[in-house]
Amino acid sequence: MERGLGLMCGAGVLPALIAGRARRQGWRLVAFTFPGAPDMSAHADRTIPSRFTDAGPILEAFQEERVSAVVLCGKFAMRDVLRAEAEDAVARQMAARAGSRIDVKLIEIVISTFASVGVAVLDQRTFLADLLATAGCWSRRPPTGEEWEEIRRGLGLARMMADARIGQTVVLRCGAITAVEAAEGTTEAVRRGAALGGPGAVIVKAVARDHDYRFDTPVIGEETVAAAAAGRAAVLAVEAGRVLLLDREATARAADAAGLALVGVDDAS
Repeated sequence: MERGLGLMCGAGVLPALIAGRARRQGWRLVAFTFPGAPDMSAHADRTIPSRFTDAGPILEAFQEERVSAVVLCGKFAMRDVLRAEAEDAVARQMAARAGSRIDVKLIEIVISTFASVGVAVLDQRTFLADLLATAGCWSRRPPTGEEWEEIRRGLGLARMMADARIGQTVVLRCGAITAVEAAEGTTEAVRRGAALGGPGAVIVKAVARDHDYRFDTPVIGEETVAAAAAGRAAVLAVEAGRVLLLDREATARAADAAGLALVGVDDAS
């Protein structure tokens, strides 16, 4: 019997990417597409339009389609989660149990609710581990000595913000923090911080020490580089081994075209 995998699909390229890799692992795919998700009809055996407010039908579909595991993939706008009003009984019960809409609480409730019907939530690295950023400089231009000082300061700050469940990205200019990511997401934080700091800003993205990759895999790609380039930032640095780098070659080319230093950093950098 084919294994049934549910793809909880948000926006972006990850749902299709994971679908292709899951098929090669022998999964039968059911795509639950949330607002903003791409068309998954060419990638899944069945596509089910879904909403945060209708949890009951999702659980029923798990049973009908013999789904034994799910993977969350793509971008889910935090504003949609925050503004969602629980409509069906299951969604209301989940919201009441969580008591909060910060990611840690949501993770706990989603995982326990799915487990109650025999469905496991998989670590996204099951399908994406080879795309995690490696340490080193991927662009032609390496950071200057002054930029490395900003990167190291930013790495510590970004980790603190991530540990506190505030966000994963900070933007610095001349030692001053010009943006800290919150519910708006990385790209908007980059735009805001670069606009405030002006040319030469340094962007650093890191991950909480106890980050749960079942719920989210932090990602950068061409969109992130485009936002950094538009703000004339000097550096985009990510925590090596913990942040996903989509389409490394294309992203590095975009960084080179903008004169942006693109690097993976760790404690040894």
